[in-house]
Amino acid sequence: MFIGCNGQADFFNAFSPFGKDTRPLPRRIQTRHLSECEKPWSKYEWKIGMYVILGGTGQVGSATARALLDEGQKVTIVTRDESHGKDLENAGAKIAVADIRDIDALRRIFQTAKRAFLLNPPADPTGDTDEEERENVAAIVSALDGSGLEKVVAASTYGAFEGQRCGDLTVLHEFERALETQSIPAAINRAGYYMSNWAGMVDPVQANGTLPSFFPADLSIPMVAPADLGKAAARRLMSGTGDVGVEHLEGPDRYSANDVAATFAEVMARKVKIQEVPRNALENTFREFGFSDEAAASYACMTRRVIDGETMPEDEPIRGEVTLKDYLTAILG
Repeated sequence: MFIGCNGQADFFNAFSPFGKDTRPLPRRIQTRHLSECEKPWSKYEWKIGMYVILGGTGQVGSATARALLDEGQKVTIVTRDESHGKDLENAGAKIAVADIRDIDALRRIFQTAKRAFLLNPPADPTGDTDEEERENVAAIVSALDGSGLEKVVAASTYGAFEGQRCGDLTVLHEFERALETQSIPAAINRAGYYMSNWAGMVDPVQANGTLPSFFPADLSIPMVAPADLGKAAARRLMSGTGDVGVEHLEGPDRYSANDVAATFAEVMARKVKIQEVPRNALENTFREFGFSDEAAASYACMTRRVIDGETMPEDEPIRGEVTLKDYLTAILG
């Protein structure tokens, strides 16, 4: 995920523990058609309808939209800027311009569809990210009331837990709980660390062979490509209303910053060294990137929980197909 609010935030989230989904999916990384065993009608009775995608111009949202379009489904993308959706509009999607804080407008968009993919959009890190994103969650959940939707699928994260001031880990846990207590059947897709976070590191790697990382160089963590998340979201959007609850999603292997550096080195044919941010320097580093005190504390909390192994799933994950090398080769191609 990436924050697309400004250049500093984009750079920061390239190597933050949990960034935001606002950049389009690289054209060479596309979701394939669902295999025959994954077709929704092989397991469930299916009724054709339309899908609404929040965050549809970001990496995971656009991957979800393309997976649905590849299956011949009707898709509406919700965005605040119509120009950001031109590529998907050309691919067959409809574009709906709305601010998710406008509850009535969002509800009217939901009412045109049967199912929706819900992604909590990013907050500006110069402000209080936790507070703003909790307000986003409240608006999305309020818009579901009276929407007439028959099912929703929501994007969440590994390590979501009940608590305060820990960024996505606590905000998205609240999102999950809110969806569980409303009446529309809800499927929750918890994702590992986005491979796309490393895409923002292309410039420093190209410039001086340095790969910044908030993680210890040898710490292996679950990572996943946006295309695999889009495919998984499309699968659950098209499955029956009994397919609800939490699934954990990650790529075919787990990777460390050492692995990322080695893959950059192989793909770019140059030496790459890792620049670790010390654990005790997390908050100060975030502030140097222009983050507020509140945002710095939240992102430091997320980072430390990843380092301490507190975001690993208890359940067996569903694994995608895109390797780290596949992803980096595509974005550098």
